[in-house]
Amino acid sequence: MQSAPEKNTQVKNSATQTGLKDWPRIQSAIAKDPAMEAKIKKMVAQMTLAQKVGQMTQPEIKFITPDDVRKYYLGSVLNGGGSWPKMNKYATAADWVSLADQYHAASMSTDMVDKVPVIWGIDAIHGNSNVVGATLFPHNIGLGAARNPKIISQMAEHVAKSVRATGIAWVFAPTLAVGRDARWGRAYESFAEDGKLVKEYGALYVKGLQGKFKDDQNVVATAKHFIGDGGTDKGVDRGVTKSTLHEMINVQAQGYYGAFAAGAQTVMASYNSWNDVAAGVNYGKMHGSKAMLTDALKDKMGFDGFVVSDWDGIAEVPGCSNDSCAQAINAGIDMVMVPDNWKNFIANTIKQVEAGEIPMARIDDAVTRIIRVKMRAGLFGKKPSDNKYAGKQDALQARDLARQAVRESLVLLKNNQQTLPLARGKKILVVGKSADSMINQSGGWSITWQGTENKESDYTPGDTILAGIKEAAGAVNVHYSANADDVDVAQFDVVLAVLGETPYAEGFGDVAASRPLSHSHLFPEDLAVLKKLASKGKPVVTVLVSGRAVYANDLMNLSDSFVAAWLPGSEGKGVADVLFKNAQGKINHPIKGRLSFSWPAQACLNDAVANGGKQVLFKYGYGLQYGKTSTIGTLPEDHTNPCTSGNSLLVSGPSDLTTYPLVVTTGTRKLTLGQDLALTHSSDTVSVKPATLANIVGKQVSWRGKGRYEASAAFATPIPANLISDGALQFKAQIHQAPSSKVSMWMECGENCVASLDLSKSFQSYLGAGVKTVKIPLACFAALGVDMRKVKTPFSVSTEGNFTADFADIQIVGGAAKDADVLACDKLISK
Repeated sequence: MQSAPEKNTQVKNSATQTGLKDWPRIQSAIAKDPAMEAKIKKMVAQMTLAQKVGQMTQPEIKFITPDDVRKYYLGSVLNGGGSWPKMNKYATAADWVSLADQYHAASMSTDMVDKVPVIWGIDAIHGNSNVVGATLFPHNIGLGAARNPKIISQMAEHVAKSVRATGIAWVFAPTLAVGRDARWGRAYESFAEDGKLVKEYGALYVKGLQGKFKDDQNVVATAKHFIGDGGTDKGVDRGVTKSTLHEMINVQAQGYYGAFAAGAQTVMASYNSWNDVAAGVNYGKMHGSKAMLTDALKDKMGFDGFVVSDWDGIAEVPGCSNDSCAQAINAGIDMVMVPDNWKNFIANTIKQVEAGEIPMARIDDAVTRIIRVKMRAGLFGKKPSDNKYAGKQDALQARDLARQAVRESLVLLKNNQQTLPLARGKKILVVGKSADSMINQSGGWSITWQGTENKESDYTPGDTILAGIKEAAGAVNVHYSANADDVDVAQFDVVLAVLGETPYAEGFGDVAASRPLSHSHLFPEDLAVLKKLASKGKPVVTVLVSGRAVYANDLMNLSDSFVAAWLPGSEGKGVADVLFKNAQGKINHPIKGRLSFSWPAQACLNDAVANGGKQVLFKYGYGLQYGKTSTIGTLPEDHTNPCTSGNSLLVSGPSDLTTYPLVVTTGTRKLTLGQDLALTHSSDTVSVKPATLANIVGKQVSWRGKGRYEASAAFATPIPANLISDGALQFKAQIHQAPSSKVSMWMECGENCVASLDLSKSFQSYLGAGVKTVKIPLACFAALGVDMRKVKTPFSVSTEGNFTADFADIQIVGGAAKDADVLACDKLISK
């Protein structure tokens, strides 16, 4: 990893470019207080090294007790998505406050000369979204479409109050990414592809959360993820951003300028790396980049809060692991999010300081920044339950505001014959899996991380879109059939289809470069539903629930009206508020949302923004209004599948398969291999290098002891139901060294949802046989308890011995379980 040389900080051809030429100095709304600084300096001088490193450590609540906070001087705790007090998913606000008070009391019971209160951080992404009973707002992509700054401020104020109700004082929001590729699995966390809008909303969001730290509802905000996460090549989460310095400063950084001016007190480092290819400067992984975290962020921009790493983010830095990374701390990470290996991290960091690998001055600076933020936030001398909102269950709710946000976020893309808004009293046939699904309309980061581990009843209070349709049209006039089976369309006046993506978060939402960014390709059942109903003489209104702008020409051609509803959250009735007229036959609520992201005109290679709009069907800012005539004719349909994969490891195949990027895991460290064909990896147990099998690029993996090699799902969609009964996990393998110990093939679908098969004999028999196509029935894994609807890691190989093999072309293929060369389940299950 290298810092950017000073000579390369100027952009090539800068004379022809407008905008900032270097990182600007930002004047924060929160100025330094000399008296506070003197007090902090005295406190830090009296702290031991163990106390200082403890302040820099942030474990997850599943892995610590309040007494650990006391014993190890922990400066912070966090809870990940799907983690609650006592692991009780239905914990009340009072339950959360009780645990917060226990952590606080422990931090006030240390043997430190000056006690420093612990600070608890939480991912409150679209509301206090980890807490059952909290209102869920539209995700950022919808808020960007609403174009209502006032709602951003009001929402942020509510989020702060809702978080304070649970005793927590730090929110990991707002996300300030400027999304440039809809294939990115976090696309919905970005407000817009336009940096100016992100800058405006970032400032408003920070002000709404923090205020001036004078009110009980104020919390510490986090500007994340620094920097470039929205601009990665091909939209790969944790991938490589290839922007120029000029693009990074003037596009990706815009949100930070607004947030810092508003006084944002913490910054979360990003998982991605940055390679300014044009200038020949590789900044490497952001968690280890001194050029960005210190030189740009702290020195040039003047940020004086603290930088926190992302979940195990230090392990992204080459040569580091989850519990050890001197380079990340030296680069500028002040607080390290180390969920479970925190004791090792503390011990390792102390040794690194004592050995001179980390200067004591760097440690002192980090601790100074952490204490500064805690003082500014008013955390000293006040326990969580002292807050007036603490334990108040009703403070979790802001349903009317969220419903308004839903109404204003809807974007009308097509409205031939002015089909919308619908008159009340008509007979409505509602179809589509997302019409009556709180899970789908809320998306990821909802109660749990992926949003897939919940029950419909967990989203309470709240209403589905179907509930809103019944309220608006009259329940007696509405019939719901998810798949439109056995329905006589002639009995209805209008067909209202609510189609949509299923939940995902982070990399599980990535759409691989070899897959079309097409809703009908990702979810063919939705297209099948519309085909049943089109050309029946009844108007068809389609509402698309999605976390991104997706190619949907085929769906639009089957619809008279088409509405992008994004991920509306818990208040689905806001959708129906706009779709129907009022009782007097007038417009009930105008539809006024405008696209916050360009809508793609092609199914493949959707980096439309980066390509200068060449692949755009509807431009940024597009949105029809009621009463204005606009007719869209038949759109061209792109049935390409798969897409050209370019330099990706993902490969072509038939239309009924799913392919996966490769990942290698050694110990607790995970490294994605799918995006760089030249990438190699080596550790004490597992080494990986490129390999070619039957003209298909793959990886050669060599084991020298216990280790694992796996492929993680490119996007968190269930394996299509039509593939489960006769489908197979299929891959190409060539064995170079027969296994000396048992080789297990794993499939995982989440916590306590994993099964393994014994492939030892099969791999031994393949030695010297050249390239083999291995087919394992999905039924083998299903019989051992794997839920195919939730598969996250479909391919994982582990052994404790010596073994060398090439792997490539990892797929799940429909019908392959019927092939003559498929492996038999009873031969693979360990006795």
